[in-house]
Amino acid sequence: MSTDQVTVGTRRLAPGAPGAKVTRLELFYDLVFVFAFINVTNASAKTLGQGGLLGSLLVLALLWTAWTSFATLGNVVRADRGIMPLFGFAAMAVIFVASVSLPEAFTDKPSGLPGGLVFAGCYLVVRNLQLLALWYAIRDDPRLRPRWHRIAVPPFIIAALLLLAALTPQRLFAGDAQTAAQVGLWVLAIAVAFGMSQWNRFEGLTVVSAGHWAERHAQIVLIALGESIISLGVGPGLEAGLPLTWPIIGAAALGIAVIAALWWIYFDSRAIAGERALHRVHGPARIALARDAYTYLHLPMIAGTILFALGLKRILADIGDPTGAGLHERVGGLDAAVLYGGVALYFLAVLGFQLRTLHRVSRLQVFSLVVLVALIPVGAVLPPFGALTLLVVVIVLVATMDTVRYRHHRQFLRQEKFDEERALEAGETEWRRRYLEQQHKSRPDHPPEVAYTP
Repeated sequence: MSTDQVTVGTRRLAPGAPGAKVTRLELFYDLVFVFAFINVTNASAKTLGQGGLLGSLLVLALLWTAWTSFATLGNVVRADRGIMPLFGFAAMAVIFVASVSLPEAFTDKPSGLPGGLVFAGCYLVVRNLQLLALWYAIRDDPRLRPRWHRIAVPPFIIAALLLLAALTPQRLFAGDAQTAAQVGLWVLAIAVAFGMSQWNRFEGLTVVSAGHWAERHAQIVLIALGESIISLGVGPGLEAGLPLTWPIIGAAALGIAVIAALWWIYFDSRAIAGERALHRVHGPARIALARDAYTYLHLPMIAGTILFALGLKRILADIGDPTGAGLHERVGGLDAAVLYGGVALYFLAVLGFQLRTLHRVSRLQVFSLVVLVALIPVGAVLPPFGALTLLVVVIVLVATMDTVRYRHHRQFLRQEKFDEERALEAGETEWRRRYLEQQHKSRPDHPPEVAYTP
């Protein structure tokens, strides 16, 4: 959507522009998702063997739909202008409450509020706030206003399914049947959320700024990687009051190495190439690419990062065991599947992103993914430190081979990105110089730095 395609309802709002970047307020909004990701990891760690991991991933998928609505709204209209910050602050509060309810989304505590109902209510409220903000932004556009109703339908269907999941199964089923009914309704709600985005791909809203869209999704991946660092930092042995040992220091260094390799695999060149691909297409083709490469494929990147953080958290519990017994025990199949499987899922999503944006994936990259998956049973029989060391060797080797094989393409992309950033910096510096000169001429009694009042 170009800037002249939207009739903004009030002059106090600023429509999105093709060159728009992420605002600081949008980064502030993302802080609440940091807590949400941490709570997903913590809830999974406590109930990993009792199906808690599946429930946490379902919750993550619905939280993702709420986040993508933030990203879409911030692309249509600036999030820091007019009344838009009020919508964002209100949504932050509701998402925080929803994040608090994550551990009880499927299993209620006797003395507390029903977690499933709380989460369903919060989801409905936050999506309604986002819909209300979108209506406020496009209410004077005669072409988009009628289509708003198509966008408004799915959140109510999803909330109704979540309410059914919280209320109905416990009255009709018991035991495993109740859990299966709840999970089935949640899966149906997620299918509606993602299926309706496919159906509504031509509803009139498109990606105004390719740079904004790519940057927003890159930053949420950074937040997920940051959550992995938090899991590493608050792991056993690194908290105050526990002794610092060489195994803990070694595990911390290995954990950082894996996180750095995950960053490198996506951000070093693929994120740049994906943004370039999004810039090159327009109209329906841009809608489809933004949806497939970012809305769909960045979710498994986030999920894989959280799974790795969960596995790292559990392995650190063994390495930080004060008795030292955990250092010699086998990791086990479940923990190895989470640790290695999380990295493999992340790499699979990155390769899918590469295939969708660049239309090619090498055999070496596919082979590397197969090796990661095949090493899960190997890691299961190793002690914690050995399993983590093996993962570091493999993922660093994958990142290194990938970089060396495509070094010429990588150098071209990075140089192009550097030249673009330098040109933008020079243009911004020149604009600021002219602006300060104009301000100083209009107010000669003030020095330029005082006259500068944006």
